[in-house]
This record gives sequence, structure tokens and C-alpha cells, in this order.
Amino acid sequence: MDNDGLTIVYTGKGKGKTTAALGIALRATGYGKKTCMIQFIKGSWHYGEMYSSKRLEPEFEMIAIGKGFVGIMDDKSAREEHEMIAKDAIKISIEKIQSGKYDIIILDEINYAINLGLVKIEDIIDIIKSKPSTLDLVLTGNYAKDEIIELADLVTEMREIKHPFQRGIKAKKGIDF
Repeated sequence: MDNDGLTIVYTGKGKGKTTAALGIALRATGYGKKTCMIQFIKGSWHYGEMYSSKRLEPEFEMIAIGKGFVGIMDDKSAREEHEMIAKDAIKISIEKIQSGKYDIIILDEINYAINLGLVKIEDIIDIIKSKPSTLDLVLTGNYAKDEIIELADLVTEMREIKHPFQRGIKAKKGIDF
């Protein structure tokens, strides 16, 4: 049973989806398991996990592909550019999944990329259905589709109850990024 790979989804409007996935990577690294995290949206920003992930090498590999959040927060990239990069991220994801080198693959912000129409849900369903039976696959991001939730073994929804932004407190280094 320990070799049965799970499909895990972290979704919802609350904080902590990527952090939960990184917690799995940290735990797995402690057992010498190989993890690859592919970030679909956040790629061009500078944030803590870009730096800390280097400390977990060689067991942990992070590939930040996106160009930042789409259509918000100073996004100057054309939508077509975001779509092209997302297609490249899918191709890389499939290559990493099929390589047999990893115990865990994390597709960070993939649910958000589906919701934005940057990737097709059918492609992600195919990835889930065709993943190696021993691979644990983690999908993060808000707006997880019902079809993804149905295929998953574990789904956790993060729900915001209170947030410092509501009091005008800006994002904090080491907490929010």
C-alpha cells in the first residue's frame, strides 16, 4: 500500500495551498524521496521558496515557469505569452512525470491556470489518469474543477476566515512570499 501513488489537491480561497505542497516536499526530502515542483503562474516573481528550494537539492527540484499572475498586479505580458508558457509547463510536467526520476510531482497553481483558460482541463485529467501508479501527484491553486476533485484521493480546501490584508497590512516577506 505504501507504493500506491496519491493524487492530492489543495484548493480554496484561503492561504496555504503552495505552502502545504511545500510541506510535503520538505517531509519527503527527509526520507530521501525525489520531488519536482513545477510552478505554472509565479515564475517571474522573487519569493522565498525560490531560494529555500536550493537548500533541499538534490532531492527537491523547483521549476518556475510562469510570468507572474495573469491580468493583475502589474502584468505586462500578453495573454498569448501566458498561454504559450503554460503549454510549455504542461510539456515539462509530462516529461518529469514520465521520467521515473521522481516520487512526487507538484503542479503548483495548476487549478488557477485551468480556471484562467491557460491550460485545458482535459490535459490535466489525462496527466492524472496516466501517471505512474507509484507517483504522488499534488495539484494546487484556487478553483479546482469538479472533475479534478473527483479523481483526487485527498482534497483539502483552504478557507479564509481572517487576513491581514483586510486591515491594510501588506504582504510580508517570509510569510506571504
